[in-house]
Formats: sequence, C-alpha cells, structure tokens
Amino acid sequence: MLRSQICRRTVNRMLASATHKQPSIGKYTGKPDPKTGKYTVSFIEGDGVGPEISKSVKDIFAAAKVPIVWESCPVTPLLVNGVTTIPEQAQESINRNLVALKGPLATPIGKGHRSMNLTLRKTFGLFANVRPAKSVEGFKTTYEDVDLVLIRENTEGEYAGIEHVIVPGVVQSIKLITREASERVIRYAYEYARAVGRPKLVVVHKSTIQRLADGLFVTVAKELAHEFPDIQLQTELIDNTVLNVVSNPSKYSDVVYVCPNLYGDILSDLNSGLSAGSLGLTPSGNIGHKVSIFEAVHGSAPDIAGQNKANPTALLLSSVMMLNHMGLFEHASKIEKAVLTTIAAGPESRTGDLAGSASTSSFTEAVISRL
Repeated sequence: MLRSQICRRTVNRMLASATHKQPSIGKYTGKPDPKTGKYTVSFIEGDGVGPEISKSVKDIFAAAKVPIVWESCPVTPLLVNGVTTIPEQAQESINRNLVALKGPLATPIGKGHRSMNLTLRKTFGLFANVRPAKSVEGFKTTYEDVDLVLIRENTEGEYAGIEHVIVPGVVQSIKLITREASERVIRYAYEYARAVGRPKLVVVHKSTIQRLADGLFVTVAKELAHEFPDIQLQTELIDNTVLNVVSNPSKYSDVVYVCPNLYGDILSDLNSGLSAGSLGLTPSGNIGHKVSIFEAVHGSAPDIAGQNKANPTALLLSSVMMLNHMGLFEHASKIEKAVLTTIAAGPESRTGDLAGSASTSSFTEAVISRL
C-alpha cells in the first residue's frame, strides 16, 4: 500500500474497525423501528443553500439504500422572555430521535437573537465539537497528508456570553471555565483517542496568562490521566500549537487535541484550511450525553442560494460521521468513498468553490454513480 494511502486513513474508518471501543460518553443509544428496521433522524435543512445541499444528501442516501427516515425539523428562532429558543416541536423531534443532521443556519440580524448554533448547543447540552480535518486524495492543496482531529469544548469559555459595560467605553467580558464542563469534554477526548487508535492527547491552553481558567482545564486533564494509561498526555500553549500545526501538520497525525471553546473555534478553521483549503469539505459533530447533532460548518451562502452551485460535500461527510456514530459503518464507508473519489476525479466533478465546473445536482449524480 502506498504511504499516501496509509496517511489518508480517516477517523470514521478507524471508528468502524473499533466498534467495541467507542466512547461511552455521548454514545448513540437510539434503536431502529422494529417494524421497518429503519432509524428516524431529525433533519435541520437550514437556510440559504441549506435546502439544496440537504436534497443532495437525501438523494444519495436513497440511492445507497441507507436505512434512515428523515424527519423535517425547522428551527426558526423564537424569542421567549428575551432569550433565543427553538420551537418546541423541533426540541421534541431531536430529543426523541437522539441524532440530527444540520445544514447551515443564519441568525436573524438586528432582532435580538443569539447565534442559532450556540442556541442548539445550549438547548441539547452538546458539550464536545469533534472536527476531523484531512487531505482529500486527488485534490491538491498547500499541504499533503494532513490528518488532524480536534475536540473543542462547546458550551462555555468566552462563548458563555457574560459581558457588560462597566463605564461608557469600558466593556468586561468574562471567560467561564468550570470543572464539570472541562472534565466531560476532556474525558470524552481521552475516550475518543483510545477508540480511534491515536496514542496521544494534547491539551491546548494559555495557562501562562489565564492561570486560573486555563489552569483549571489543564489540571483536570492531568487528574484524569491515570484512568487512561494507554494515552500519553501532553500540554501545549495555543501559540505554539498554531506555529507547529502550520509549520508541520504531520506532527499531529497521531494526536487528538482538545481545547477550550475559543481556541477550538480558531484552530478548527485553521485545520480546515490546511487540509482542504475550504470549509466546504469539512465535517463536524456536536456530541452531548444524550443528543448529537452533525453539521456542515460553513455559512448559508445566500449569494448563491437557489443557483445550483453549492458544494454539498461538508454536509455529506458530516452525514458519514453521523452514520458511524449510529453504527451504520458499511453505509458510511460506501458514501464516503463515493464522495472522495468524485472529488478526486477532476475539475469536471468538482463544484465552483473547488475550481470546478460541476453543479450541485451534477456532483450529486456523480457521487450516486460511484456508490
């Protein structure tokens, strides 16, 4: 086997070969309908290009005969006592099905709404964001053989939204780090590293400055280390991580790295740029104790909505993560292979964001032909 083929192993395929060692935290506990043998999944199609790329996923799943029934789940934001929330029907759907796939959402501007993505994370306790970033064979970018896995704390840090004006012209924004939230995401990261066969966990922090906040995050990681003697724990300052990953991303090919919310937000997009040069190829999973939501991390792209130009790859690869999470490994592998070989086939099979000439529908047809 070629070295490049080995380097391009994916996190999802490793999960398929390690089903007996999946993380216990956030594990999918749903069951198929005993009458039909099919699973019901909530589908948040999203805004802008969301309906177009969602149709692509539905068409490909139907062609691949994936045993899933989609349940439409609109999440039009509501303001209740000044707090952004989602419709009760959507909450009931996701809590019932335990898993959802989500297209890009746009937050209404100037109407007092909080970010819809943040609202979903808060509503369902989605404490860990899992973001793999890996090179796509046949699609050349600045770096080759990038294979990164980042887990981001998803509920607090600077994103807790605690800020206020002390006096005019002086704003205080509070970074919230708790032992409880730190422990659940770091424990999940340890378990995830074990499940996918990566022997190192790197905790990214800035405790030289944030001595108490980031210091607590690091302390919790060290306290949990004895429970995972097979995983080597390392700690690394955020500025060193950024330098190292840009200089030599292969340094992290056997690593899962975990970090507080803001660092993870920045690093995950950086990793996407290194691996694929585009968020249009980047999948993501948001894991909670009960519910998990898998999503395309790119924006709603209203400028090309309805023009049959959008790239559905990120949502497709997120659906592959979802299938692996549900234990449907064969279907996940088949769809993933069809998507990646379509991209590798050349510009005529790629959408415009990847310097190609394909439309959303022609890309979808090309993937279906390779199933």
